[in-house]
Amino acid sequence: MERAVPPEPLSEPPEPPNEAWTEDTLDIDLGDGRASRPAPGPNGPIWAESRANPAIAAPLPPTDVPTDQPHWFVLLLRELVETFALALVLFLVIRIGIQSYRIEGQSMEPNFHNGEYLLVNKLAYRLGEYERGDVIVFRYPNDPSKDYIKRIIGLPGDTVEIRDQQVYINGVPLQEPYPTRPIPPRNEPPITVRPGTLYVLGDNRPASSDSRSWGLLDQKFVIGKAWIAIWPIQAWEIIDHPPLVVQPQTAQGP
Repeated sequence: MERAVPPEPLSEPPEPPNEAWTEDTLDIDLGDGRASRPAPGPNGPIWAESRANPAIAAPLPPTDVPTDQPHWFVLLLRELVETFALALVLFLVIRIGIQSYRIEGQSMEPNFHNGEYLLVNKLAYRLGEYERGDVIVFRYPNDPSKDYIKRIIGLPGDTVEIRDQQVYINGVPLQEPYPTRPIPPRNEPPITVRPGTLYVLGDNRPASSDSRSWGLLDQKFVIGKAWIAIWPIQAWEIIDHPPLVVQPQTAQGP
């Protein structure tokens, strides 16, 4: 009679021998004349330096610990404040430094026309000097509620004269490199430009109210220098101000 033999219990596979670290493992040179030999541990080798110094063996702190961050509402509020401050600065710079001007009349034809819009640089003469040939916008001295546009012809110290339909500066005929309408056949006696004033003319000499009729322009009435023509769109351009170079006035001998 055969008897049943119970099956033998399954045994766990033997752990592989720790062949990574043996007595034959080479010492590691620490660079100061000492050597370190790893010792077996439950999770891998433990170096002698780590055993001797627990601070070295201490685990690194987790890197995913959340840090204190501003609330999203605070970030949004900060962005709005910065944007508003930048817009305010730009508005003040534009308001202080630039002004639009609409030309009324034909006194600057053929270079500027009635209904044309310009941007005027109001800082030009706070940062720079007046030059002959500059096109400027200013308050009309006899009625400061009106704005005029003319071209600078004479600077302080210049002597301006008109005779035989020709402008003379310090006795020298003025060569103007831009188109103008002819001066009417009327002579203007010499006038010396006083300090703090300017002699101005319109490019359309027959149809311009300028220094020939109401005298020298006090610089306190100047608004700024014509900078850009912006309208109509086909007239868009950066305005050119060709300098007018003349010989200085010299003393006459007896």
